[in-house]
Formats: sequence, C-alpha cells, structure tokens
Amino acid sequence: MEIKSAEFVMSNSDVSKCPSQPIPEYAFIGRSNVGKSSLINMLTSRKNLAKTSGKPGKTQLINHFIINKNWYLVDLPGYGYARVSKSSKKEFQKFITNYFEQRKQLVNAFVLVDIRHEPQTIDLNFMMYLGEQGIPFGIIFTKADKLKPEAIERNIEIYKAKLLETWESLPPYFITSSSKYVGKEELLNFIDDTNKEITQLQRP
Repeated sequence: MEIKSAEFVMSNSDVSKCPSQPIPEYAFIGRSNVGKSSLINMLTSRKNLAKTSGKPGKTQLINHFIINKNWYLVDLPGYGYARVSKSSKKEFQKFITNYFEQRKQLVNAFVLVDIRHEPQTIDLNFMMYLGEQGIPFGIIFTKADKLKPEAIERNIEIYKAKLLETWESLPPYFITSSSKYVGKEELLNFIDDTNKEITQLQRP
C-alpha cells in the first residue's frame, strides 16, 4: 500500500464524538515510551503527523487520522509510565476502554512493544484484555535498530514462548524501526489486505 494522503481529523476523549463514517479503523497503543508517534510518522511518511516528544505520555486524547480517504489510523494514549496525575491516568484508562468496548468501526488494534525488553506484565495484561473483548490485534516490536539481528531473534522467541503460555496461537507480529524504516511495507500490506477482505465481505 502506498499512502498518498494522511490528514488529521479530530482529537477527543469521548468515544461518542469520534467520526461516524463506517470506515475501518486501526488503533495504535502501547506503553508511553515505546515510540508510537515516531512509528506513525514513519508509516505515513509525515514528519509531524503525530506529535513526538522527549517526555513520555504526550498523547492524551483519541486522535483520528484519515489515510488515503478510506481508513482511519487511531493514535491512542499510552498506558503506564506517563508523567500525569493519577486522576488523569484514570480518565485515560476510562476512555481507552470505552473506545475498545464501544467502537464498532475498530478492525484491529496494534500493541506496540519495545523489542529491547523482556515481556512486560502491563503489555501482556493489555493483550489479554483485548482477547477477552474479542478484538483482533497484532504486536508491533519497535526500536529494532537498537539491537543486533541475533538479539532481535532471541527476544522474539522469548516473547513468543511467553505468549504461548496463555494463548493457543500467536497474533501477527511485526518488527519495526522508525529511524531505519524497517517494517513499514509489512505493516501497510497487512492493513491493505485486511481492508480488501472487509470490502469483499461487504459485497452482496
């Protein structure tokens, strides 16, 4: 898939105010320091589509971007480690769960994970939550440029083994580096293939 247009549509914390068009949505979420904004900018080939910051927790609303006029990329607040008040963090969690439980246009969630670290409980718990809600998801391993190939392979195998302790099968996963543009084609092709499947299912 080639991204020809990527435009910001709206930000809000109320799921009922999200765009009403029946357009497929792909939500991106992860811990606050995982490199989500950089990944979104890399995927869309836009330097500042998603705001990046040296401080974790920059994204504090549900952000909708329309891609190629036919699907939404949704940038969600990160969970954990963000330097915000406890009351704000509770509010984040509330509208994050409202989004996942109420948003009918949601097709797939992408959980971003820093490939340098061992499996984190907070990420595994969030994946379990998505599974309990029946929401398809994939894992995006970020910051692959920070490790050598053998370390990447080792960490992926550790992660897969951990997931198979509780899951019957593995979700799709993608290895990415925003600075090196690694994984861009694979991710966009996955979204493109999913959109085509949806189109075929909607045909009479």
